[in-house]
Amino acid sequence: MEGFDDAGIFYTDNFGTDDQSDAGQIDHVHVKKRFKEFIRQFHEGNFSYRYRDQLKRQYNLGQFWLEVELDDVTSFDEALAEKLTKLPSEHLPLFEEAAKEVADEVTRPRPEGEENVEDIQVMLSSASNACGLRQLKSDQMSRLVKIPGIVISSSEVKAKATRLAIQCRGCSNVLSNINVKPGLEGYSLPRKCNTEQAGRPKCPMDPYFIMPDKCRCVDFQILKLQEAPEDVPNGEMPRHMTLYCDRNICDRVVPGNRVTVIGIYSIKKTAKASRNPREKVNVGIRQPYFRVVGIKVNTEGTGRTTQNIVSPAEEEDFRRLAASPNIYETLAKSVAPSIFGSIDIKKAITCLLFGGSRKRLPDGLTRRGDVNLLLLGDPGTAKSQLLKFVERCSPIAVYTSGKGSSAAGLTASVNRDPQTRNFVMEGGAMVLADGGVVCIDEFDKMRQDDRVAIHEAMEQQTISIAKAGITTTLNSRCSVLAAANSVFGRWDDTKGEENIDFMPTILSRFDMIFIVKDEHDEQRDMTLAKHVMNVHLNAQQTLDETTEGEIPLNTFKKYIAFIRNKCGPRLSPEAAEKLKNRYVLMRNNAGEYERETGKRVSIPITVRQLEAIIRIAESQAKMRLANFATDADIDEALRLFQVSTLDAATSGNLSGAEGFTTQEDQELLSRIEKQVKRRFVIGSQVSEHAMVQDFSRQKYPERAVQKVLALMLRRGEVQHRMQRKLLYRVK
Repeated sequence: MEGFDDAGIFYTDNFGTDDQSDAGQIDHVHVKKRFKEFIRQFHEGNFSYRYRDQLKRQYNLGQFWLEVELDDVTSFDEALAEKLTKLPSEHLPLFEEAAKEVADEVTRPRPEGEENVEDIQVMLSSASNACGLRQLKSDQMSRLVKIPGIVISSSEVKAKATRLAIQCRGCSNVLSNINVKPGLEGYSLPRKCNTEQAGRPKCPMDPYFIMPDKCRCVDFQILKLQEAPEDVPNGEMPRHMTLYCDRNICDRVVPGNRVTVIGIYSIKKTAKASRNPREKVNVGIRQPYFRVVGIKVNTEGTGRTTQNIVSPAEEEDFRRLAASPNIYETLAKSVAPSIFGSIDIKKAITCLLFGGSRKRLPDGLTRRGDVNLLLLGDPGTAKSQLLKFVERCSPIAVYTSGKGSSAAGLTASVNRDPQTRNFVMEGGAMVLADGGVVCIDEFDKMRQDDRVAIHEAMEQQTISIAKAGITTTLNSRCSVLAAANSVFGRWDDTKGEENIDFMPTILSRFDMIFIVKDEHDEQRDMTLAKHVMNVHLNAQQTLDETTEGEIPLNTFKKYIAFIRNKCGPRLSPEAAEKLKNRYVLMRNNAGEYERETGKRVSIPITVRQLEAIIRIAESQAKMRLANFATDADIDEALRLFQVSTLDAATSGNLSGAEGFTTQEDQELLSRIEKQVKRRFVIGSQVSEHAMVQDFSRQKYPERAVQKVLALMLRRGEVQHRMQRKLLYRVK
């Protein structure tokens, strides 16, 4: 090792740990004996020997691991459990040796060729309360700790040596069965060979090399754990922890999984050897990491965090609340009560918070149950405030802004680890919000390519990655609540369809689309002004008080988590028959609208919209803990769909892709754009007026040329330099 004058063989165990007393050895024998007694003798009711039978069954199936509840060890021998908790590094190997010896006993006689017993890995689990990442302190070092979080990246599975065999280059002397400590600790090769042979010169410095074929290795994987977004204080960065998983714990989780990890809070050396001998190295500084001995995955993504655990008394109150006759209106009033009006939007947000029922079809495919909602319209209509409220009241929520979000930040990315130089995968906002809501503000400011990236995540609720040799699929079972402004800043009724610059492919994935207009009405403006004055004058009082009929925020949040976990309603046969007839009628009305106006509806009434109505109806049944959605739920779902998506689709405001309806218009736009790119080089300046006049002489419509220039300006391909001047830049 570096730092010693005498280049001899040094181990970290030389400094005090090898010199153990006989009492310590006897204690180890006693502890191992007690662990064997626990596996053999622990039983539940009817003398079911749980761990002995589990060990035998899994060993015969080729699964060489045993999962043990810490509470069972405590009930069997409290002192033994305390030793395992306080000194897990010493006692866990004894537990695994005891499990191996018991496995040897219970699996006899074994088939020929399998005389040697395989090593058994002991995985621990506990029902105790988890400790947050911010509560981990130095006094918990080297102890057994339980922490929750989200896995945001994972490395590939690699091999780590547990026993080494090294050979000297000079005298060919072999040192075998050298133990390597578990975790991220390694082994330093001896600097000097101390084998002396007469008549031979001394071996050179650093003579040893590793013999890979005689080493014994295990699989290991490095994960990165991040705090859950709801546990991060406002204004602070989320904290991370490196996880070391080995053997059977590898490949159990993927980025985006919410997990609870139990393991040994350990430290590793971070200071590298300096080439400059005068440079000081902080040898006492250590980097913490977590050696995992048990991991539990929340596979359902239901948003059950430690903050949302419901007591029996609260469950009784929630069931009483669900049985109240006007629960739907009460919940809608509780959504952003400080915002005046917009009752239909609040009802739609309530449906989004509760969601429909996720279904798994007989062929293995799934249909999403989450409701997606888009708010379009004028600034100053409290769209962002609604998004912020949803972030606060949803059990799992991630808020992001469109301009500051890329496709990789929303879905997933593959990055190179700066330390290992290997590629690791990190989940984005929609992966971290699995089981909750993603709030995307300024949705119209996102680049078109970034919006296309979330198509799969919104409908199929998965994110497929195929980059840098990593091919996998992540879950993104979340609702999307998006807010966007019109192209001209404010809604311009004279522009009609030009207010919107969204493709039908993204619009059809939203279950409800609300157009929010800031209309001038003296009576409404007076009522709104009074409401705003009251909010500002009574700001201090309203922090702790709620209006009659509203549900407090914490109760609302817990009620959402409770309902989403307990209820999964379906349509009743009568409601299904009614919806079938209404769907056919909607299709016919949409066809008549197209024939009368000659405009193609940008959001065609298809099976996607039919499933959207089903989800809205199921969410209303969820609110009152009903098993089936009734005719009344279908009527309300159809009404919400009518005032949102259907009105927006048939009003002409969303007609056609990019504001043009027919295929000929689309071909005309494409032809003009190709002409512009062909005629102007990168960096050239040209007057917009001159460009329009030039194309007009070639019989191109002036409005079509202006539309192409506006589209290219929004995509960043054309940039204003001076008044009426354009700088064209194409990459």
